Amino acid sequence: MDIPEHLRGWWARGRALAAAHPPAVDIGVALLIQAAMTMPFVVPRPDGGAPATWPAYGLTTLTVIPLVWRRRAPLAVLFAILATSALYKLALEGPGQPLPYTGLVIVYTIAVLSPPWKRLVTGGLALVTVPLSVWLNTRTARELTFSFFVFAAAYVLGRLTAARQRAHRVEAEQAAARERARIAREMHDILSHAVSLMIVQAEAGPVAVRTAPERAEAAFDAISETGRDAMAQLRRMLGVLREDGEPGGAPRAPQPGLAGLPELLDRVRTSGLDVVYGTAGPVRPLTDATGATVFRIVQEALTNTVRHADARTVSVHLTYTEREVDIRVTDDGRGPRSGPGVGHGLVGVRERAAAHGGTAVTGPGPDGRGFEVRVRIPVPSTAEAAEVAQAEVAR
Repeated sequence: MDIPEHLRGWWARGRALAAAHPPAVDIGVALLIQAAMTMPFVVPRPDGGAPATWPAYGLTTLTVIPLVWRRRAPLAVLFAILATSALYKLALEGPGQPLPYTGLVIVYTIAVLSPPWKRLVTGGLALVTVPLSVWLNTRTARELTFSFFVFAAAYVLGRLTAARQRAHRVEAEQAAARERARIAREMHDILSHAVSLMIVQAEAGPVAVRTAPERAEAAFDAISETGRDAMAQLRRMLGVLREDGEPGGAPRAPQPGLAGLPELLDRVRTSGLDVVYGTAGPVRPLTDATGATVFRIVQEALTNTVRHADARTVSVHLTYTEREVDIRVTDDGRGPRSGPGVGHGLVGVRERAAAHGGTAVTGPGPDGRGFEVRVRIPVPSTAEAAEVAQAEVAR
């Protein structure tokens, strides 16, 4: 049975509100328990039953009030409930309760929040107080069995809740780690690409000033343009980490995709590198995530060429098939080499490809000359993409 979307939304908002205001939740629980404890005082009672007096009702309220502090001092609340419950039974006995509501709530709370030694103390107290309470009440095996069952159920439910909360925390920590890794890759790609181009232009600037002043002016313009573009990308990327309405928040624009490739290639050409771009197969739109991945892979491959290859020409070729997009970036430089600082960006290329279920291979280019980065990324077929688009429109 599917839960309606609006009900799931209300439930999620309610859980978020409860997580943000634990004291309010505890007060709400206490009020709910107080309402349950009030029922025997207002419903008709059989003849000969215990009288429903105001002192007895006041003592039931005194039994419930400690639940407001159940998270902050669960063991102290347990002792307070035991003391007030004993006083209610021995001194001012009123209408009986069908269930030990306060005891079940605090046992559940201790099972969720408390360390093992507190849970052990609670178990020991239950082994003593439950039989004693049954002896003071009906002295029947039926009540004894039922009492042990409901308290054990409350404890087990608490432990299951604690396990689920731990699983959610682990999942949240893993998601945060993945997001940190993604941001690190994005920042590496942006900064590495921009700084590499700026270094190349800056190194060529002094020579151009002496021999070709017009080229020097173009080089300095390219440096400033590359720097501004890098700053804009960083602001756009880090802006999503700010809370809505926080001063300095950047617009939440999408990451660059295939539409940004021509501008990227033009920036690389300003470094003096001859960039050839081509496609094969029927070009079709990709999802935003896949398009951003293709852009970053091409960007990192070109950055690697600018920094390490000492190349004159680099070729960027995209091949579209029904089930995948094939990315090839090939240069005519010095080929593969190793050493400190080399290859870190290529690790990011492999990680990006793997995140989409694809593969990345790097090594010598055709005939063993230069260097080649080849990445294959699965994409939905045209029919599947059309179905997804129709579903999004219908939603």
